[in-house]
Amino acid sequence: MFLHFGESLTVQEAAKFAAAFAIAVGGIGPALAIGMGVRGAMDAIGRNPEAENAVRTTMIIGLGLAEAIAIYCLVIALIIAFV
Repeated sequence: MFLHFGESLTVQEAAKFAAAFAIAVGGIGPALAIGMGVRGAMDAIGRNPEAENAVRTTMIIGLGLAEAIAIYCLVIALIIAFV
């Protein structure tokens, strides 16, 4: 399976590589967004404990939207791999 000079990828090998690349790159952004969102929420709750409910609700909505991007990338990777 190692490529040597002058060889080319088959369609199946290229699809596997594209699927792996799509999920790898597509998972980095949401992972960073979730980490930054939780960090910001913990800072906000630490500074103003009375606003915990409002901060938690907003954080959960934001985390859900960030996680949806990772799910879209997973779906695209599965489509590339199996179609």
